[in-house]
Amino acid sequence: MFIHVCKLETLWEGYRLVKSNNGAPGIDGVTFDKIEESGVEIFLDDIHQSLKNGTYEPSRNRLKEIPKAGGKTRKLAIPTIRDRVVQAALKLVLEPVFEADFQEGSFGYRPKRKAHQALKRVEKAIVQRMTLVIDLGLKACFDTVKHHILLEKVAKRIKDDDIMHLLKQMLKAGGKEGVPQGGVISPLLSNLYLNEVDKMLEKAKETTVKNGYQQLEYARFADDLVVLVSSHWKSDWIWQGVNKRLREELNKLQVQINETKTKCVDLNKQESFNFLGFTIRIVSTRSGKKRPHCTAKIEKRTALLEKLGDVFKRYRSQPLTKVRDEINPILRGWANYFRVGHSSKAFSYIKEWLNHRLRRHLMRAKGKRGFDWKQWSTTDCCLCITYTATSSSPVLQLPRFDRR
Repeated sequence: MFIHVCKLETLWEGYRLVKSNNGAPGIDGVTFDKIEESGVEIFLDDIHQSLKNGTYEPSRNRLKEIPKAGGKTRKLAIPTIRDRVVQAALKLVLEPVFEADFQEGSFGYRPKRKAHQALKRVEKAIVQRMTLVIDLGLKACFDTVKHHILLEKVAKRIKDDDIMHLLKQMLKAGGKEGVPQGGVISPLLSNLYLNEVDKMLEKAKETTVKNGYQQLEYARFADDLVVLVSSHWKSDWIWQGVNKRLREELNKLQVQINETKTKCVDLNKQESFNFLGFTIRIVSTRSGKKRPHCTAKIEKRTALLEKLGDVFKRYRSQPLTKVRDEINPILRGWANYFRVGHSSKAFSYIKEWLNHRLRRHLMRAKGKRGFDWKQWSTTDCCLCITYTATSSSPVLQLPRFDRR
């Protein structure tokens, strides 16, 4: 298998994949522009020769702290572009092998699988009256991956010493434990690490089917895992059993559960839980039926408005077109993700907030205060919204006028 990693064709494809993400440079400071100035062919041929001769050694990762909610930070380890290309080539070879072993309930960073599919799986389970939820929080899961356990899992499927040596080098470059969250191959390795947990849940799902009715469902996206169990009183043993087995499997992997983030929720008691940026609860329809209700988390909406607010501050003295061009990609990404579920109220709130900010920006350009509700109608000044379940076009877009 190692010979396929070394092939120039594989390295070219790896380079294309890495460049498409347009990531930051690693510890060596080499950017894509510098590589293309000196020649991509020369760059890839050097990698090819070092892999072939056994002289390749990955560099240390560049560490960067990313702010999180509550004043916390997440450590991001960024390999060099050279190392990311090698990781991408290795992933191209290994991914088809491990994909055959992965379970249906795993959705994170897998081909042709998205977060929205995991969300639909959860919604379907709620409709089928699986309303007891274990919202599991894992403590720094990827930072605490034990290398010896991970390598044992890889070795069960890969009988190639050169591949194993290359993988050991990559892991060692990131420290004594963990997989670098900025690494190309890290999502594949983390899915492999947690695959036994998925297998356990898949088996529990199959063995608890009674009279053709499913009583357990689960969905996992990277380290975000929820388990849903039937609320029928005869299913109490399933609830207790899956709680116990989850902890046993995670203990084997030496993965700690974050008890403060782990919740056991009963949706029938008007409780809710968060999954993949959405808050999920049960609501009653006008006809009296109950259905799942998924909407964007308040924290996600607040983070978006803070980001947009920073743009308005930085471009306070600039024309509206520059503000629009800066804001549109942010809005487009946020809206295309949260357009599923029941986020119309969140969209309306953002629309109203932007309406006020746009008016204030235009009035400041005139050296005046206020919002001038008389000069610009709400139709002129507020953003256009297209809210469809299948549209791939921008869902939120600023107006095209530039009145100063």
